[in-house]
Amino acid sequence: MKYTQLGRTGLQVSRLVLGTMNFGGETDEAGSHAIMDAALDAGVNFFDTANIYGPDDDSKGRTEEILGSWFAGGADRRDKVVLATKLYGDMTPGSTWRKAAWPNHNKLSAVNIRRAVDASLKRLGTDHIDIYQFHHVDRDTPFEEIWQAIDVLITQGKILYAGTSNFPGYKIAQANEIAARTGRVGLVSEQCLYNLAERRAEMEVIPAAQEYGLGVIPWSPLNMGLLGGALRKERDGTGSRSIKSVRSAAGLADPAMRARVEAYENLLAKHELDPGEVALAWLLTRPGVTGPIVGPRTPEHFRSALRAVELELSEELLGALDEIFPGPGPSPEAFAW
Repeated sequence: MKYTQLGRTGLQVSRLVLGTMNFGGETDEAGSHAIMDAALDAGVNFFDTANIYGPDDDSKGRTEEILGSWFAGGADRRDKVVLATKLYGDMTPGSTWRKAAWPNHNKLSAVNIRRAVDASLKRLGTDHIDIYQFHHVDRDTPFEEIWQAIDVLITQGKILYAGTSNFPGYKIAQANEIAARTGRVGLVSEQCLYNLAERRAEMEVIPAAQEYGLGVIPWSPLNMGLLGGALRKERDGTGSRSIKSVRSAAGLADPAMRARVEAYENLLAKHELDPGEVALAWLLTRPGVTGPIVGPRTPEHFRSALRAVELELSEELLGALDEIFPGPGPSPEAFAW
């Protein structure tokens, strides 16, 4: 495994991030433990989860519990893992991502930050979270309040760093400018939607992250499966019935996207390369990227992702990929003229 520093911090993390969203849903507890065993054996030390993850609205938090049971199975497991989780969504039964069941039980108020971190620590069976991430922008809570609450958690030893997920570039700047004015470290990472087929993050999110020293952690590196051999699986009838596969099929219904995916798979077939591995390897060549989040459902899926770390893409191939999936180009030129 290869390692890098997370943004401007001294924290060493693996170039692949183990995503756990499938744990407790598409992958049962035993299978989840097997994937985490394989990850640790391979040197992957960066695990990502969220308090909201679970198979349904009545089982939120289940994924964190599965990580907690795995940590409990070995005295040194927790010490070897850089653990990241998130808060924002409402955790009360009957709530949804965008609708709270009870006031003050979602978003980023100081009240909810305090409540959410203690609940996550209990489910995870640990005394601290390495990277505590804001899962979404909270338009109602000022960053002054957010940073005050985060300061308390750092002082208490409950978290070490703060990061974001799904933040636009201007909010990354705003958060870190307010932190800097009061001598705080500020944000150290941003998780964003970023892959070959979805490159809008290159316009402002990634430049902002680089300017402020945040590590970029792309999620959905295969664009909901579209970049993982979707057309081949469609022809062979080997696709799964997962939510990602359903969304992948929906993406292929767009004629323009279908044509690009077909060109992508044909190009890689000529080079005898696996589409999913190339999609991950491409992200590892991108400026500012710490490592993509991979969300395997099985140990076999995880082993395929591992091969991407060692895969070297030629300049010729990188150029051909840019022709199929062109990026927006540098800003402000990308949107100004």
